[in-house]
Amino acid sequence: MGRVLTVDQQAPDGGTIACVANVLREGGVAVLPTDSVYGICCAATPGNPAHGRIFDIKRRDRAQTLPWFIAEASDLARYGKDVPAWAERLAERYWPGALTVVVRASDEVPPEYAQPAEGGATIALRVPGSALDRAVVRALGAPLAQTSANTHGAPSATSGSSVEPQIVDAADLTLDGGEAPVGVASTIVDATQPEPCVLREGALTRDEVLLAVREA
Repeated sequence: MGRVLTVDQQAPDGGTIACVANVLREGGVAVLPTDSVYGICCAATPGNPAHGRIFDIKRRDRAQTLPWFIAEASDLARYGKDVPAWAERLAERYWPGALTVVVRASDEVPPEYAQPAEGGATIALRVPGSALDRAVVRALGAPLAQTSANTHGAPSATSGSSVEPQIVDAADLTLDGGEAPVGVASTIVDATQPEPCVLREGALTRDEVLLAVREA
């Protein structure tokens, strides 16, 4: 059974951050609260066996790659390439927050994390609104490959107590931060084309995204 710790998501203590980073650095899997819903994650490093464990724990098709949490908006240019100017402005407006941007993957993205696609592999990036998650990324020194902490087809967990027991048991560490502030999945925007395409409407509506792009 995995270990469970209680945490203040917006004011996490340094010891907890170091603990999570160490678990992930050693190839572990952690369940963390985010600003949207609870997520299950691993270090996005080459050859990390925890990457495959997440798919097994979630019972998820491995053809679907995992989005990344990054710490800074500037990392969009590091892990993405040929990023449209409108996507950079959209990220500046809504990051940190519940916006995921899909871009062409740069050479800094290990192949196992990139989604094969016509025109070049892609990666989904987000700077989360949770201070905890950003602190973990910085302490780890690598992005987090993460997805919602639920088995395939089950509802997303919006609180620590609603994470499925089998997920908690399978993870090496779970942080219970109470209720997720937003409680709705992030909005996903495809930025691999000249014009934005909203792939999933979540915390931000399609109209909000398109209006922000026009105003940028």
